[in-house]
Amino acid sequence: MRHAKSSHPLLRTFFLLALAVAGATFSLAQTQEKAPAVEQGKFRLHKFEQAIGEETYDVTANGDSLAVAINFKFTDRGSAVPLAVNFRAAKDLTPQSFEIKGKTSRLTEIDQTVEVKEGKLRLRNRDKWTDAPLPQQFFTIAGYAPATMQMLLVRYWATHGSPAELATLPTGKVKIEPRGQDVISVNGNSETLDRYLIEGLIWGRETLWFDAKHNLIAAITLDAEFDHFEAIREGYESALGTFVGRAGTDGMEALAGMTKAVSASNKETLALVGATLIDGSGRPAVSDAVVVVKSGRIVAAGPRAKTKIPKHATTVDVHGKTILPGLWDMHAHFEQVEWGPIYLAAGVTTVRDCGNEFEFITAVRDAIAAGRGLGPRLLLAGVVDGTGPLAIGVQRADTPEQARMWTNRYHDAGFQQMKIYSSVKLDELKIVAEEAHRLGMTVTGHVPEGLNGYQVIEAGQDQINHIQYVADIMHPPLPAGADRKARMQAVLDLDVNSAEAQKALSFLKAHGTVIDPTLALMEFFTATTAKPPASFEPGITKVAPELVEQLADVGPPSERSEIVEKAFEKDLQIVGALHRAGVPIVAGTDQTVPGHSLHREVELYVQAGFTPLEAIQAATIVPARVMGLARETGTVEPGKRADLIVIDGDPLADIRNARNVELVVAGGRVYNSADLWREAGFKPWKETPSAPASGN
Repeated sequence: MRHAKSSHPLLRTFFLLALAVAGATFSLAQTQEKAPAVEQGKFRLHKFEQAIGEETYDVTANGDSLAVAINFKFTDRGSAVPLAVNFRAAKDLTPQSFEIKGKTSRLTEIDQTVEVKEGKLRLRNRDKWTDAPLPQQFFTIAGYAPATMQMLLVRYWATHGSPAELATLPTGKVKIEPRGQDVISVNGNSETLDRYLIEGLIWGRETLWFDAKHNLIAAITLDAEFDHFEAIREGYESALGTFVGRAGTDGMEALAGMTKAVSASNKETLALVGATLIDGSGRPAVSDAVVVVKSGRIVAAGPRAKTKIPKHATTVDVHGKTILPGLWDMHAHFEQVEWGPIYLAAGVTTVRDCGNEFEFITAVRDAIAAGRGLGPRLLLAGVVDGTGPLAIGVQRADTPEQARMWTNRYHDAGFQQMKIYSSVKLDELKIVAEEAHRLGMTVTGHVPEGLNGYQVIEAGQDQINHIQYVADIMHPPLPAGADRKARMQAVLDLDVNSAEAQKALSFLKAHGTVIDPTLALMEFFTATTAKPPASFEPGITKVAPELVEQLADVGPPSERSEIVEKAFEKDLQIVGALHRAGVPIVAGTDQTVPGHSLHREVELYVQAGFTPLEAIQAATIVPARVMGLARETGTVEPGKRADLIVIDGDPLADIRNARNVELVVAGGRVYNSADLWREAGFKPWKETPSAPASGN
């Protein structure tokens, strides 16, 4: 039986790989006195496929141990992100000590130590030391970075029995799965690499490739901001697109697996009976209602006494519940397959992706549309940027020709919008907008550096992402070269009733400009140890373990945090003023707390002065209108796509009840929310009975 298993081509290759690692370890032991430096390497670091930094590592023999020194640094949109790691291990890579210190993104810092001495384990997180039980088998690593530690992790796993799960210190556990081989072409030469998936270092899956000597060649992952991140060994950069595309394909296969794992119903005809219906149109709620779905469409919706239930329909008793339209997230970055079940679990049936890697997001969209993947319907905004210190990605619009080329490429790939990022120049923005409008697309995005909201809207931009760009045109103009402190003070002094603010509101209303404020993101920046994130976003207590520390780790209150808190209060006032002025507001999260932040966004609109129904509409019918799809979706009415949710409680009495999603109907297919949460590694918001069984 053992021989039969080892004869499988993949496992045989993996076995030989493990032997190669063991042989390399033996060689190190034999030659350490002559050559203490036993291994060196360099990785080029990329974000959204743009080269932004590098990582170097040195492995030296130190007595009976191996010492690894790693320097990792990139610059993301003008912010330096340096990280240093020192790792010491036995010759078989069993960890002895591990220290990691620096930043893992523009927004997150890390300072941790693991020490193993005489069978005892000590852990340090910043200034706090604790003792902990020592696992029988473990490796030391803390998140996606640096890539060298992921390489050593897989080497350790390969030579220690390839366990189904492996404990990691200071926290967590990982799963490593061989996924086959890929032949890549680099500089005219072909090379066969082994591909692996890792789960547990980040929320979701990473894809790694190794050569025959068990050197890490490429890692396709996410950084601590949930953004696409790639580490490519020096000399292999020309294959970056191949690695990204193959990782996307692997993700599609994972999505298909999720679909099979989640209980769902695809009944030909389904009747939801007994709930209160809030159809999203603005009409009064209907108690004891019936909604009938057939072949993915709503065919009837109204009072039970006046709504006929087809004879052969599968009925679901939802008495005491509330039916709402499926929700929209209008500022998503769908950068990993796990977002699919999370969005559905939260009741989100449509998302607008506001900038992504082209190969990845088109593959995800198409898989979901074809029923091969699990997730909401995706509408896409194709990002373009200009060259500059704040640039992101590789889609550059530095010339008129590039501006037209990218707009046409996105249009031809089925994108609905263009997204302007922070370094696009005014002339190129005008061309993107002109070409997009000619092709029937609209334009959303940031206000690039050096420009203001008036300029970009007059240039043809239809929508603005993030509330701070609106704040910038609601106070008197600042002198050229004003520093950050002056800009912040201008926001704090802003009066939404001033002549300058009213001028901006009138301008936005007259141009039909759409705003997605991303208030939930702005609020998250106000968190401190005195105001922990879970105090305003309870979803943090439900997220996957890999996310808990990342989201909950905040600093103590400071003078800066007081200023940020006041600025956020001003953001709420601005959103309220926009709403009163009739400027369209659409709910979006820019990720933040996966699944939960859309509900927080809607709750904040109520705090800003929306009625609960208006807040719900900002996440349903208003986005549908903005995207030109109001005839198809956005309300629960006959003839529309069957996108709706069943919740426990009355959201008009308390908007927080909208979080209590029990059933989700997406394109006519019914999912149990609790099942979806669990499939993505989260705790369910609430336990609910399973959805109707599959079958007709």
